[in-house]
Amino acid sequence: MELATLLARCRDGNELAWEALVRQFQPRVHAIALHYVGNAEEARDVAQEIFIRIYQNLHRCDEASRFLPWMIRIARNACIDHLRRRRARPPAHDVPADGALPLAATTRGAEESWHEEGRKRLLHLALRALSELNREILLLREIHGLSVEETAHILGVPVGTVKSRGNRARIELARKVQALSGGDYGREH
Repeated sequence: MELATLLARCRDGNELAWEALVRQFQPRVHAIALHYVGNAEEARDVAQEIFIRIYQNLHRCDEASRFLPWMIRIARNACIDHLRRRRARPPAHDVPADGALPLAATTRGAEESWHEEGRKRLLHLALRALSELNREILLLREIHGLSVEETAHILGVPVGTVKSRGNRARIELARKVQALSGGDYGREH
């Protein structure tokens, strides 16, 4: 179903349309939350909060072509709010379950999955080592595919800043990945 039709049906209160919209954008919203909070369980909770905000404010986005940047802005703001609340009240213990070492792989497919997860963890660590602005520019431009103008609008910075910082951020990210991997990122193990 076309996004404009789906959004119109959601605004009219069609529950099946809302469910379809959530299913369509849930992976992207969860990925945004995960990049900000760094924990899969916590990201699921934040993603639910994001969808509540989207539902409550759906009447404010009347153009389907503007929906994705609008949704990402809501997701970003919800994540920042969550991080502020978390800093104000830190958890009793901060041991992420998804950071635990996996069991030894017994098949080739499991070994490949383990290496893929290792590469993802390495990339997430490298992203977290970037400055907040550089990280957000990379996430919005490279991962979520927003234009330079949309990224600048969401972050509240000039277009030139997005362009120059984006190039520097890619270089910095590559250096961080190399440093974290001991210089052998991309080699066969």
